[in-house]
Amino acid sequence: MSQASVSPLEDMSHISNRLELLAPAKNAEFGMEAILHGADAVYIGGPDFGARATAGNSVEDIARLCAFAHKYHAQVFVALNTILMDDELADAEKLIWQVYEAGADALIIQDMGVLQLDLPPIALHASTQMDNRTAEKAVFLEQVGFSQVVLARELGLSQIREVAAHTKMQLEFFIHGALCVAYSGQCNLSHAFSNRSANRGECSQMCRLPGELKTRQGEVLAENEHLLSLKDNNQTDNLEALIDAGVRSFKIEGRLKDINYVKNVTAHYRQELDKIIARRPELRASSHGRCEHTFTPNPEKTFNRGRTDYFVHERSQGVSDFRSPKYIGEEVATVKAFGKDYIEVESTETFNNGDGLCYFAKNYKKARKSDDKLRGLRLNRADGKRLYVIAIPGDLEVGMTLYRNRDHAFETVLAKESAKRSIDVDIALTDTEVGIEMVMTDIYGHRGSVTLELDKQAANDQASAGAKLRKQLGKLGSTDFVAREISIETEQIWFAPASVINGLRRDVVAALEKARVDDYQRPQAWKHNQDAMYPTKHLSYLANVANQKSKDFYQQHGVIEIEDTYEKNGITEEVPLMVTKHCLRFNFNLCPKEVPGIKAEPMILEIGKDVLKLVFDCPKCEMMVVGANRQVKSDGRG
Repeated sequence: MSQASVSPLEDMSHISNRLELLAPAKNAEFGMEAILHGADAVYIGGPDFGARATAGNSVEDIARLCAFAHKYHAQVFVALNTILMDDELADAEKLIWQVYEAGADALIIQDMGVLQLDLPPIALHASTQMDNRTAEKAVFLEQVGFSQVVLARELGLSQIREVAAHTKMQLEFFIHGALCVAYSGQCNLSHAFSNRSANRGECSQMCRLPGELKTRQGEVLAENEHLLSLKDNNQTDNLEALIDAGVRSFKIEGRLKDINYVKNVTAHYRQELDKIIARRPELRASSHGRCEHTFTPNPEKTFNRGRTDYFVHERSQGVSDFRSPKYIGEEVATVKAFGKDYIEVESTETFNNGDGLCYFAKNYKKARKSDDKLRGLRLNRADGKRLYVIAIPGDLEVGMTLYRNRDHAFETVLAKESAKRSIDVDIALTDTEVGIEMVMTDIYGHRGSVTLELDKQAANDQASAGAKLRKQLGKLGSTDFVAREISIETEQIWFAPASVINGLRRDVVAALEKARVDDYQRPQAWKHNQDAMYPTKHLSYLANVANQKSKDFYQQHGVIEIEDTYEKNGITEEVPLMVTKHCLRFNFNLCPKEVPGIKAEPMILEIGKDVLKLVFDCPKCEMMVVGANRQVKSDGRG
């Protein structure tokens, strides 16, 4: 076979061809809806130690979600992905055993101290908070027992291919949702200024605030702009390229988003992946069942800050929107004229009573507060292009652009039951010595059967009785099953009351459900190679080592020097509080690689009263946000 005829999948034959759509679960109910709408797996926070501190759940709820997911051979991952202090390790160990016994399929972790605990045989996933950017890091993670790695969002296709070529771990990549401007796990901005650690699930999102950008000489380049606020991730157009690069788990961000976001975005990517699977028979979904939706998914209609595919195709403009970190919505109209209580618009869209619209105030760049920039209004009534409102805002002018950030009709559909997940089965009815046997077999090979004793008497009208019997056998509407083929192979159509056949069908459904659950197997934990060597010998505060067991782990694996995590407040000097691939010099056409003669001098970023220095590492194409730790200053050590 010539090199030109080798497909990307053949080049990486060690990679599974099972595709996993991974959706967020704020709670058990959200997780169940995600699965019904097409998720192959969901990730959820436990009672403690999750990177979304406000999205915790009881162990009982996790058990309930696991039982639901496993019916479809879908998986549940529990996020225990914060750094841990020494006095938290015992509680973390106890919790890990509890979620394992509740049925969890994998644990998402950041803190390597967890690997020094007494762990159950649960699969481990390396959180993106570990800063997983290189093949060397991925190889090490595989060696110490991780079976899945959440790659850094900043990676491009070539970097993903490089990682895939060197590891057997399943590669997980964020395909939708909010983008953290920093490399995940490499941001201490929130802790430094508010004592709320992003590594502890308490990020204050200081990066979403407006600020001023100045040159070192004091020239103002931007005023009152959200300079570190990125658009939201949307990889719809890159799914197949990501598959060919080696990604097998496609992750949707959003454990704090509402239920309509989860339904809509999950359904969107389910349909997109199914299209790829339909034309590429070597690929398949990692869970069971097919999904039907009562709506046409559209990710533009639920919370997003505009779309970007970030660095998948390397650096480009359009990654950020400096105007607002809020959900602006779709551009839908231009103001044409005003009436007493209505706005006349020019638009190709259909409007609904109750729609939410917004617009930017005329002098929004001068607004001192973020809320003063983006103004909103609710439609009382829509009559074609005449939009009635309670009061017309005084600063809304002819020619202004209107955006829709709440489509009332779309939200109404999503508020109802909006998806069904079903599994195709074949049904066969045959004779036995004492009666009849009904067998139900799903398309994955699971089988449920029940034998019914029956005094065999031929039905009077064979044709009519046969049609009626076939209809009764196929009545599976309230179950997860849909009859594909029904074969009646008995010698004759025997007479049996409808209640008897209905009872037989229910018993067979129960038998098949039990067979499917009994056959489900959780992924196995991978072995920890105690002799594996970490790629570097020195770890700075950016490695987020917060406890002695984590230090012991790294020392065991060849690291010589280890600094405490920034949260220990031991660093008194100015240091990079954030490392990011987002570059403001590039955004303002001041990149030395793009503009000859330009020098990469530092810049100043002012957010409120806080002053930060921007330092540029051009060889790495990275920007560092440098500042001092206010927590150190406040306790007298600075």
